[in-house]
Amino acid sequence: MSPNLQEEKLDPRVKRTRNLIQQGFMDLLAEKGFQTISVQDITERAEINRATFYAHFTLVPKGKHVVRVCDGTACHVKGSMHTYDALRERLNLAANAQTTPDLLFTIETVSCLGACGLAPVMVIDHKVHGQVTPAKAVAAIDAILAEEA
Repeated sequence: MSPNLQEEKLDPRVKRTRNLIQQGFMDLLAEKGFQTISVQDITERAEINRATFYAHFTLVPKGKHVVRVCDGTACHVKGSMHTYDALRERLNLAANAQTTPDLLFTIETVSCLGACGLAPVMVIDHKVHGQVTPAKAVAAIDAILAEEA
């Protein structure tokens, strides 16, 4: 069997994993030069890759209140990113920041929350808010801020 046919038959998950491993080795080589790479270097890199692969694991602290804004097709078409932008503006988040400096809020986008009939949707601390507008989203944040004061 030719290498190309073998490649075509590989499960996409296997290809992705292999590519991640190869990229990890290339990153290690770039970082360490062509010095000897220890098993510990490889293990540490693998743990970081595993921790960043799953959405519930994070290497940076999350806020007390986690806000997830759906950006699935139905939500996106109905303006979910306007809500996301309004929340970021209300909380004065820096360009690449997801969490406020006081660790009170973390804002994330998710691919789908499974409530397309309520689009656009956001979840704050496991409570679903449907047919949300930027104004309603900011009002929900303001209510939490009032409770926290």
